[in-house]
Amino acid sequence: MTAELAFIDEIDGPITRASSSRRSEMLRKMTDLFVDGSDQFTDEDISIFDGVLVRLAVEIEQSARELLAKRLAPIRNSPPQIIRALAFDDAVAVARPVLTQAAQLDDKTLVEIARTKGQGHMLAISNRASLNEPVTDVLVELGNREVLINTIDNFGASFSDNGFSTLIRRSEGDDMLADLVGSRPEIPAPLLRVLIAKASSAVRIKLEAVHPQAKAEIHRVVAEAAGHVEARITSPMFDYTAAMASIESLRQSGKLDEAALALFAKRGAFEEVTVALAVMCNLPIPFVERSMTRDRSENLAVLAKAIGLSWSTVNDILVLRARRGFLAQGEIVQRLARFNRLQAATAQEILRLHRTRPQINPPIQK
Repeated sequence: MTAELAFIDEIDGPITRASSSRRSEMLRKMTDLFVDGSDQFTDEDISIFDGVLVRLAVEIEQSARELLAKRLAPIRNSPPQIIRALAFDDAVAVARPVLTQAAQLDDKTLVEIARTKGQGHMLAISNRASLNEPVTDVLVELGNREVLINTIDNFGASFSDNGFSTLIRRSEGDDMLADLVGSRPEIPAPLLRVLIAKASSAVRIKLEAVHPQAKAEIHRVVAEAAGHVEARITSPMFDYTAAMASIESLRQSGKLDEAALALFAKRGAFEEVTVALAVMCNLPIPFVERSMTRDRSENLAVLAKAIGLSWSTVNDILVLRARRGFLAQGEIVQRLARFNRLQAATAQEILRLHRTRPQINPPIQK
């Protein structure tokens, strides 16, 4: 231990007997000592500082704790236990500098604080230079509007598919939030389409500027949301009468499952595959038909992932589409790769949103 650190031995004994004002003075001196030599101390030295600082910080005035947090937060090797104690402090003014800057706080700790403390603590966390998905998942779930805006606007933040789904749900009716969410360059394409379908015309115009490569797709989604596409195809392309009877029989006998669906696909039974998917997804037949017949539609991958279909079954359905001329043979591999990358939780959220959208044709009841 250095000569300067010997000062710790001199104050360690009187800590328990010191008044609050005396503790604050000791804390100031200890902090001065650490800040001045922080880049020279060993892990053992820092551990010694940690123990004494934690003891000194007990029952001191808030103003003293605020000053301590401001001084320690920017230092990358600040003692970890006192940093944690300050981060969990009920006073936001104390916790804020640490929650915003301290590198010692890991995702698990930040998630715990976000779940157990208030909006002020979450707002401070949302200002960190970088935020990983476990943290943003909690912030977008529990945060108020200010926290949401701060988190979305933080380009050091990463969002999971679940996080984006939550943001889309919470931005309904709020143009500013919707605009911010849609402006994130990494938003998954399927979720961008869901956002566009729900957004106001003003937000859609802005999103076209942010995602110029998706302009045509935005127009298509807008047309669908307005009912233009549905109005043109209220009559199915195929006669599903026999297929509906066959699928209903399987459903009633409890035999309508992935194996039955895959067998229909292998046999080239396009109508039965379409009706089976409609029943299994609880969606209208025309909606599923459009997913099966549109060459560029990614809805099929979403539906398949949402109900837990395997790679091999999806491959069988894509091959069937290709045989019917609804998909280029060379695109099957690409579609399967997209299916593999798609997260089940994302697909399930999109399916839920499809189910809640107004439909000209009601879904097939299971």
